[in-house]
Amino acid sequence: MPKSKRSREYTLSQTRKKGVETKKQLLQEVRDCVDRYSNIYMYAVENMRNSNLKDVRSQWKCSRFFFGKNRVMQCALGLTEAEEYKDGLHLLAKSLQGSVGLLFTNKSTDEVEKWFSLFSQEDYARAGFVAPRDVCIRRGILDNCSHNMEPQLRKLGLPVVLEKGKILLTEDYTVCKEKDTLTPEQCTILKLMNQRTADFRVVLKAKWCGEGLFQLIQD
Repeated sequence: MPKSKRSREYTLSQTRKKGVETKKQLLQEVRDCVDRYSNIYMYAVENMRNSNLKDVRSQWKCSRFFFGKNRVMQCALGLTEAEEYKDGLHLLAKSLQGSVGLLFTNKSTDEVEKWFSLFSQEDYARAGFVAPRDVCIRRGILDNCSHNMEPQLRKLGLPVVLEKGKILLTEDYTVCKEKDTLTPEQCTILKLMNQRTADFRVVLKAKWCGEGLFQLIQD
């Protein structure tokens, strides 16, 4: 009987080698992008969703995005003047802290900064998100909820009854108040009620241009 791939054993040296090769490939890709593109932006993402970031990438196909692997990107750019791949890149490398990424582009500064300053996508909040506003559901029939959702809504704490095949909210229900730190249950209710309270945004934090100039960008 063939041996299952899941039970196949790998030596530590094999896994380490694969990791090293992946990092080397990423390092070279970053340096290739430095050569290919005239501007580099460091960005952070508010209310991260992979699907939303994928949409942004698709709208900027002529550019290149990297996200995560800060230490490898720092090595690619160079953390000191002596090590930097091009003039001024060590300043950008030192700024790569936390959950940030790099955008490589040949688009003009005005076009890039204007587009990202205007771009946002409404999304459902996740647990731990701070509510930007009060959300209250008014009593009455919940037209957007099918009858088989009644047990779930009741379990979530909503005062509901099933009436003639429709779910009736018997009294006004406050899901959250402004500045509340949302719980998983509150987030579930908001999603079921189609209440999008979060905004996905890509925030530009710093930039480097081919002339070797580095600049922090104010929010």
